[in-house]
Amino acid sequence: MPSMGCVSLVLFGLLAGALAKFLMPGKDPGGWIVTTLLGIGGAALGGWLSSHFLNGGPIQSWSLKNLVVAVVGSILLLLIYRMFRGRSS
Repeated sequence: MPSMGCVSLVLFGLLAGALAKFLMPGKDPGGWIVTTLLGIGGAALGGWLSSHFLNGGPIQSWSLKNLVVAVVGSILLLLIYRMFRGRSS
């Protein structure tokens, strides 16, 4: 499969971030911008974790496996974000 382009990565991150937010509802500042950034970062984190610990690879295409990996990474980032946000408030 061809690699994801920049726009495709942003859309994939938006989807992953929205799914993570749906699975972990709560009041977080930042709205869609933070959700998208967490989704993109989650895709990168999930791909890294997958390639280093699960013998997978980086997220480079649209697939259900890659979406699950990205959502798990986004949930991890959302948990970390909430932990640090809670300490600073």
